[in-house]
Amino acid sequence: MHNVIIFGASGHGSVVLDCLEKEGEYNVIGFVDSYRVKGTIVNGYQVLGSEYDLPFLINRFNVRGGVVAIGDNWTRKLVVDKISKIAPNFNFINTIHPSAKIGKDVLMGCGNVIMPGAIINSNSLIHDFCILNSNSILEHDSVMESFASLAPSSCCGGNVFLGKFSSICLGASLVNGIEIGEHTVIGAGSLVVDHFGNNVIAYGSPARIVRKRSVGEPYLSTPKKRQLSEMESFEVIPSNLSV
Repeated sequence: MHNVIIFGASGHGSVVLDCLEKEGEYNVIGFVDSYRVKGTIVNGYQVLGSEYDLPFLINRFNVRGGVVAIGDNWTRKLVVDKISKIAPNFNFINTIHPSAKIGKDVLMGCGNVIMPGAIINSNSLIHDFCILNSNSILEHDSVMESFASLAPSSCCGGNVFLGKFSSICLGASLVNGIEIGEHTVIGAGSLVVDHFGNNVIAYGSPARIVRKRSVGEPYLSTPKKRQLSEMESFEVIPSNLSV
């Protein structure tokens, strides 16, 4: 199996790790994360350094590719650009959890993450660096442009078009034939029955535009940091890998 690394050691990175392990196509050697101390153990794997350590890591561990495990669409793009400058020929792989269902004649680019229970039905097109979260649905003949994402349990009917960097949040539903513009966010639990253009936030049932949105504006909630006292009772299993 080819050696790969995961960029991002957050909770999303842990889910990507699970996808790769369950898939069984690659050997994960560790995480790369600029915000974690080198040598930190996450789910039994070491944080090997930052993106600037990538040339060294590629040579030392014969790295053949990796996945950018960043949930925020715009931040994921910035990390991809950074990696591409440091290692221009880096191979961004797709990971597809075994419980995901991929229909007939689905086309997919690179760097995509398809999580447990996700469904992509026939004749759909997924461009690059998209995320289909757990139990999300992209119905037949739909298109996701690069860096778009579907949150858990969101559902897109047939012939839906999602523009670049668009985000469909938790449990939102889009009826057949809907078009969503670039950098647009559809809020959690929304029912979308109209088209929406670029750079807006919309939510509700039926969904309505709430306001304009800036490129790169954060839309994911930030989890609260666990207190050290909450973690003291847990055993940390060291990794055999050392750098």
